[in-house]
Amino acid sequence: MSPSSKEASRPARRDEEVDVLIIGAGPSGSVAAKHLSAVGLSVVTLEQGHMPDRNAYAGRRPEWELVSQKQWHPNPNVRDLPRDYPINTHESDINPLMFAGVGGSTTLYAAHWMPFLPSDFRVRTLDGIADDWPFTYEDLLPYLDEVEREVGVSGLPGNPAYPPRGSYPTPPLPIGKVGQKAAQGLDRLGWHWWPGTNAIPSVPYNGLNACVRRGTCMTGCPEGAKSTSDITYWPHALKNGARLVTGARVREIEINDQGRATGAIYIDENGREHRQRAKTVIVCANGIGTPRLLLLSKSKRFPNGLANSSGLVGRRLMMHPFSAVLGVYDEDLESWRGPFGQNIDSFQYYETDEKRGFMRGAKWGAMPAGGPLGAMSFVGTKVFAGGEAGIEDSWGANLHKVVERRLGHSVVWGIIGEDLPEASNRVEIDPDLTDSDGIPAPKLVYKVSENSERLLRFHVDRCVEAVKAAGAIETVIVHQMPDTGWHLLGTCKMGDDPKTSVVNQWGRTHDVPNLYIFDASAFPTSGGVNPTATIMSVSLRQTRRLIADRRNQETP
Repeated sequence: MSPSSKEASRPARRDEEVDVLIIGAGPSGSVAAKHLSAVGLSVVTLEQGHMPDRNAYAGRRPEWELVSQKQWHPNPNVRDLPRDYPINTHESDINPLMFAGVGGSTTLYAAHWMPFLPSDFRVRTLDGIADDWPFTYEDLLPYLDEVEREVGVSGLPGNPAYPPRGSYPTPPLPIGKVGQKAAQGLDRLGWHWWPGTNAIPSVPYNGLNACVRRGTCMTGCPEGAKSTSDITYWPHALKNGARLVTGARVREIEINDQGRATGAIYIDENGREHRQRAKTVIVCANGIGTPRLLLLSKSKRFPNGLANSSGLVGRRLMMHPFSAVLGVYDEDLESWRGPFGQNIDSFQYYETDEKRGFMRGAKWGAMPAGGPLGAMSFVGTKVFAGGEAGIEDSWGANLHKVVERRLGHSVVWGIIGEDLPEASNRVEIDPDLTDSDGIPAPKLVYKVSENSERLLRFHVDRCVEAVKAAGAIETVIVHQMPDTGWHLLGTCKMGDDPKTSVVNQWGRTHDVPNLYIFDASAFPTSGGVNPTATIMSVSLRQTRRLIADRRNQETP
């Protein structure tokens, strides 16, 4: 560890008060830390995990697919590392996926870079359901452009699913044989597709190396080619003077008698308790961690949880129900080759058509199938178009035949369905389960809605048509995969009315004027796309507002 890193990880001095305390060093917190420190504000970020070590990633090693089933599994209940916290999922149809560490879940994401579409901000206006956002796609666009330059996005401009935009910072990655085969089926049906846009540069950019297409993106990129915020944001934030305290598990946000946030109490890895005082507090702990912390931060003023006068903290959890279709082909498609971002995408059935029997839609992304284990297990339980696979296909000589048939010959279509907000889907505090520091753990109550069920069934059927149109010799379908809760959204709703929302459009909580939420827990709706691009763009927009209005900021 360098001297600067040691200084960055220094705990708070006694009674030290900083301008801004950020809780969580994932995508939204990283954006805020860089830009707040750039204007001279004193910033401390508390992160329960550590700075990732690129040498620890398994992608270069032959055991890569094996360790991805445990040590690098995205489900914290499976991975069960010391800095993870357990989550009660007994009443949830989908398992949450996340990573404790600097960069947050960008460490394990597939780097699909898909901003919300204009319609995603106007669902109530267009379709009469859910809610409109308090701002528009056009309001967010300048911040999206800036974030994409910082991230180093690769892509081809002109996707007709979006309004016209300028070029991306780096050229598109090759769609490869996987993308060509996936596109072939869509072309034969006359359906939309476009080369994938990814947070993976095609050339060296902003501290990132060019992608070598190893295809191990979802267990961390050992090349430093996938854009994770520990690479693209934290070197700049630390140079600006921001301080990063790792191994810091926050237990409570403190409030004074005037109802202002004064900082947070956290526990270090030796079990010692610290207090970090601040004039402004920003929570960026994801759609589960943020409501958990607010619900834990009870007081006489806030007996039902901090900033929860609306009763919506923890409510309206959205996790994007997900299905997958795998097509197997005679041709060698080199489908072990990366990146594990999307080769192509399709928005053919993204917008609402009520004649289909459901509201809203989904994005499709075509991806490679990985190595031998991926050929058997990426799409989970093997359910064939003609019925369930027998156990005989998973053992002995038949296993070898299946792997030989699929390895390098498969295309995976991932289908991300829009998840409509429902108050009954929620994050609670579990009465019994705790993390390793004795802090109560979260419990999820989440049921896939009938709308999502119909939506995914329709999209799976259309996707099978596309796979067969490209000449598939075998089709594998997995519907509503449980380990797909990468996108944790909506549990601290954004809106103009304090009675029906937790924060305003600038991320400021209605109840506590110096307490902010910058992560996706504030999203009023989920869209049907990967949310990281929108998370980071919204965080930048809110950060810029906080900077511009800092002289009027109420403080303790």
